[in-house]
Amino acid sequence: MALLPGTLRAQATDSLSAARRVVAAASLAAREYSLGVAPGGGSITLPEEVNEAKLFIEQARFDLPFLPARVRVAADSDLTALTQLVARLAPPAEVEARSGRLIGGISAAVGGVVEPLPARPPSLARGADLYRSQCAECHGLTGRGDGRKAAGLKGPPPANLADPLVMADVAPVDVFRRITIGVPGTGMPEFEQDLPIDDRWALTAYVLTMSGRAGVVQAAAADVFTAVRRQLDSAVAQRSERLAFNAYLTFEQVETDVRAKQSRLASRLEDGFATLRGRIAAAPPDELTALARRLLADLELAERVVADRGSRANLFAQSLILMVREGFEAILIIGALMAFLTRAGASARRREVARGAWGAVAASVVTWALVQFLFRITPAQREAIEGFTMLLAMVVLFYVSYWLLSKIEVARWNAFVKGKMEAALSTGSGLALAAVAFLAVYREGFETILFYEALLSSSGSSGIAPVLAGIGAGAVVLVGVYVAVIRSGLRLPMKPFFAVTSAVLYYMAFVFAGKGIAELQTAGVLSLTPVSWGPRVPLLGVYPTVESLLVQGALLVLAIGALVWVRLSVGGEPSGGGRQAPAVT
Repeated sequence: MALLPGTLRAQATDSLSAARRVVAAASLAAREYSLGVAPGGGSITLPEEVNEAKLFIEQARFDLPFLPARVRVAADSDLTALTQLVARLAPPAEVEARSGRLIGGISAAVGGVVEPLPARPPSLARGADLYRSQCAECHGLTGRGDGRKAAGLKGPPPANLADPLVMADVAPVDVFRRITIGVPGTGMPEFEQDLPIDDRWALTAYVLTMSGRAGVVQAAAADVFTAVRRQLDSAVAQRSERLAFNAYLTFEQVETDVRAKQSRLASRLEDGFATLRGRIAAAPPDELTALARRLLADLELAERVVADRGSRANLFAQSLILMVREGFEAILIIGALMAFLTRAGASARRREVARGAWGAVAASVVTWALVQFLFRITPAQREAIEGFTMLLAMVVLFYVSYWLLSKIEVARWNAFVKGKMEAALSTGSGLALAAVAFLAVYREGFETILFYEALLSSSGSSGIAPVLAGIGAGAVVLVGVYVAVIRSGLRLPMKPFFAVTSAVLYYMAFVFAGKGIAELQTAGVLSLTPVSWGPRVPLLGVYPTVESLLVQGALLVLAIGALVWVRLSVGGEPSGGGRQAPAVT
């Protein structure tokens, strides 16, 4: 039904309620006017929107007598000015400015608390119940404006709440205001006296889901965070409590997911939004900037928690290549040890080398178990441990990521092992031979544990299955490689193998650099300084923060420097002439 002066006065007439109704009507008038008039003014594009703006201004006048006495004259003057601006088709910006002046004056008169913001997140379940009982007969069960009573209403038909184009730019507060004071000249009634504030906000939240703006959040979490940041920037720039609250309601679309994974972070964000809303109008510029910066930093952490989804195929491929690369080097080392004993006429002592190698495998498993135990007994520091693990893995991966540098390092290591083997043979000690094999294999095993721990830390619980699958597939490949090299004497091409695997290892080092910094920021070990211009590519571990971009930028510079050094040091032939791995017998 249309809102009439007689029915309006039957409502409670305390000054705060009147102030809220005037603020709501003036704000909605400015919004409807902006939709119905050209940006520069002078021409009407949607007459029905302009007519609705006029009705909202008239509705605001009904509450003038109930405003605090000190603001009535100024409010009357502002409403008169609004009427004149609308009559001469002034630019919408002028109407918005005058409306803002009116709202600001009323807010100051009632102590700055005009908008009845909810004390807790609105309940969608409650909103759905209220919609079915209060709204569905006109708007329809799906919100398309096709309810049972829609055809019999006078005036414009009920709004299509399910149309994304209609609802795209409608702020949550505007929906709440329409529910509160109704829409004059239409069949939309007021619910201020029928529904308490929390119910009206619950209904608001549910209405917003009908056009797809909330509800299925997982598919568009990144878009939600982008919208929150944009609204937050606008709120700070305009010192607008309303815009700050809009940003909070937008964040509520992902708050449940954030709370499920990082409850303290979710609570901190809610407190941050509440503090910002309370201080945004009066805070000094430095304080306001600091409040916004802390919120942006926490939003960055929240987006990582909710929106980062590692590719299962990518994790599988990384796990597979890690297993093949590290296992292949271990096979080469053991094969070289066996070949050395054969050439030295000590084939019978191969068992001692085998015992040492299997002992290293067992020691590697124990080391992995100890690492897992460490992670479990220090849950409060888990993020910090994971961050340092990833950064350590980054350093090691970067060191071995170029196949030539790795080849040089392996050659030196083999020379060292050969010297130890000769010394062990000269002593005749089986334990010495086993110790040499143990040292050679355990070194590879420790690297493998470090790399896989970093990979699992970067992928989260959802990455366990593809990483384990990659390990299994890599083990099968290694068995095939071992059989091919040991049994058939096949010579494997080293150049393609090291070129491909080194590129993957460098990619992983780059990812671990970004995600390692991200974990340390989550743990509070490092500061987090978000930058609006920074890219966000979770697949590469790239996040828009000064700290992570600096580390990854340094890694890129080192990579370029290493490539230049390799070319200069080997005369432009970094491939080693495409040598093949010798057959090991």
